[in-house]
Amino acid sequence: MATTSTTTARLSDGQVEDLVALIKDADSVELKLTIPEENQRSAILALNLDPLDAQIRQVFFFDTPELALNNCGVVVRARRVQKKGDDSVVKLRPVVPSELPESLRRSPTFGVEVDAMPGGFVCSASMKRAMSPIAVKTVPARRRSASCSPKSSARSTSSTPRRASSSTT
Repeated sequence: MATTSTTTARLSDGQVEDLVALIKDADSVELKLTIPEENQRSAILALNLDPLDAQIRQVFFFDTPELALNNCGVVVRARRVQKKGDDSVVKLRPVVPSELPESLRRSPTFGVEVDAMPGGFVCSASMKRAMSPIAVKTVPARRRSASCSPKSSARSTSSTPRRASSSTT
């Protein structure tokens, strides 16, 4: 019989203080977690979810092979959501909400979000736009050199580039 162990990642007292300060000035908070495949069925049952009511999403992240945008704290995403409109988002992370210009904060397409996950959190600023159906054009890739100094360790990082993924939520 296989056994699984779980480790609980906890925030330090200082991290909790920083998180509370960010949440105070954020527009929204998302709690994120990853459920191992072998535990997904029991999680679905425990949360009383019906997989047939799931919403299919197709998400595309754009970056260079060297992850130049990510290294500059920029995330560019396009998303298709079943029974909803498509959208595109440009995110900057990390940000400190209280340091953003008030004129930008009042924009209806601008938002500040805190993503909290076991062991960490990051605050992002994003501009979102609903997209109308359009034809997709293939543009030849151009080699450009882009260099940015790495942001603080509060930014979430990915060791592998993500080009596209599909998920149900």
